[in-house]
Amino acid sequence: MNAPNGIRYELLGICPHTKARRGRLHTPHGVVETPFFMPVGTQGTVKTVGSEDIEALGFQQVLSNTYHLSLRPTSELVERFGGLHKFMSWNGAILTDSGGYQVMSLSKTNEVTDEGVTFKSHLDGSKHFLTPERSIQIQAQLGVDISMMLDQCPPYPCSRDEAHQAMKRTHEWAHRNLSVRKEGQAIFGIVQGGVHFDMRDESAAYISDLPFDGIAIGGVSVGEPTEMQYPVVEHTAPLLPKDKARYLMGVGHPKDIIHAVACGVDMFDCVLPTRMARHHCLYTLNGRINAMNKQWAEFDGLHDEGSSFAATNRYSAAYLRHLFKANEPLGARIASLHNLAFYARLMQEIREAIATGTWPDLVARYANA
Repeated sequence: MNAPNGIRYELLGICPHTKARRGRLHTPHGVVETPFFMPVGTQGTVKTVGSEDIEALGFQQVLSNTYHLSLRPTSELVERFGGLHKFMSWNGAILTDSGGYQVMSLSKTNEVTDEGVTFKSHLDGSKHFLTPERSIQIQAQLGVDISMMLDQCPPYPCSRDEAHQAMKRTHEWAHRNLSVRKEGQAIFGIVQGGVHFDMRDESAAYISDLPFDGIAIGGVSVGEPTEMQYPVVEHTAPLLPKDKARYLMGVGHPKDIIHAVACGVDMFDCVLPTRMARHHCLYTLNGRINAMNKQWAEFDGLHDEGSSFAATNRYSAAYLRHLFKANEPLGARIASLHNLAFYARLMQEIREAIATGTWPDLVARYANA
């Protein structure tokens, strides 16, 4: 199958125990093994770590944000530097969020109409009008591998009418996103519909019928409880095209990722590994732990021997606690590297479990994570 926009999904196999898919996403900046997780570099940086760190940990794709980069340093400046890859010195693939999430997260300071979204800049209060066309044009200026369509993401909770309006507007905007696609620019569509299965059916059919290069499940992990999130993912993922990458936006916790992979999802992103790290939280096979707890004050060893990583295992639990207590930036960096290494290993073990048919063992291994 040809990839006119530089993106091609290759299915290698399906887990014998679940709907989990082992594959490869071919991009202009290399092949990305799926399922995979994208560290979030909203402003062209994964907080506290460099591109060389992300590469060393084994990540092949990162996520950045259209809204934030358009305000600072501006997409025009990034374009003059030769694109976001060169600007942030990143050799792998990049996907950019369209600004659609900010339609929801900054809803108190923006106005949404059928034409687009008027934002009040969080930097200086200036007003900016973001349309589907402008979002795609900004992402083209950034020169990323995958551009996301501008959609309307409804919050949770919201009424059925509000969820339906957001879905309909997303469908109308889908055509406008595609209408300004630059030659060779890959764009992913987004399925909306809130927690309503009938809307998810309608949206999946509508978006899948358009010439997008991949399909995302949007409007998940926006505040709804897990017991509502899981059924939506389980229902929606199998509705998406089998020959395109499936992306669950904004998810999430290790168990949430494992569940979604089992439903047939290929791609993930979330701020949790680095955000939790900056709040003293480490991911381990025994669950999340608080590196500031007094129990680590004189502990000359690792927090969890089963979660030891080359990037950080030279530092003791006592030393990390000291760094956080002293407000030293190195503390957040060490914790971020640890958590990112945990996620990188999680995804590697997920891929291995699908390929070898050992999914039940994987689930048991991460039962307490």
